Amino acid sequence: MTAAPADLQAEFLEMPEGLRIDRPGVADGAALWRIAKDSGNLDLNSSYSYLLWCRDFAGTSAVARDAEGRPVGFVTGYVRPEQPRTLLVWQVAVDSACRGRGLAGALLDGLTARVARERGLDFVETTVSPGNTASERLFASYAARHGADLEREVLFDTGQFPDGPHDPEVLHRIGPLSF
Repeated sequence: MTAAPADLQAEFLEMPEGLRIDRPGVADGAALWRIAKDSGNLDLNSSYSYLLWCRDFAGTSAVARDAEGRPVGFVTGYVRPEQPRTLLVWQVAVDSACRGRGLAGALLDGLTARVARERGLDFVETTVSPGNTASERLFASYAARHGADLEREVLFDTGQFPDGPHDPEVLHRIGPLSF
């Protein structure tokens, strides 16, 4: 069952003024790619991957829109096949003009509430490179808001990346969650 945009908006009690939330569509792929590119701290995927993400993983992703309907932030994720009650958050990014207003936290709260309602959700996972303090704070505050434990361990070490130097990716596992 797909929630209507108005139902999704109701989940975002702390949504910054003038913004709304819904599921991304293929037409949003280019904007999500631009927001990720402009973030300056995300691993940028190909533009093709953002188009596919908006098509194939819209149910486990969310996009924030301004008053004109333009994407200004997003969170992408997927349900882990071997752990169907675990949402892996792939990327979170907010347009520079909308940062500092709590949008990333609102997107994450709303998306996980939707996934919990539609599929059930016990854990949220993500990876964060050391030194990405904004992401570390985002997920630590998410865990605190939801009264959940936050465990960290290196998931992929530097030497596992075939394309040259890359910081390790530290797995952040949050849960168990209760909605």
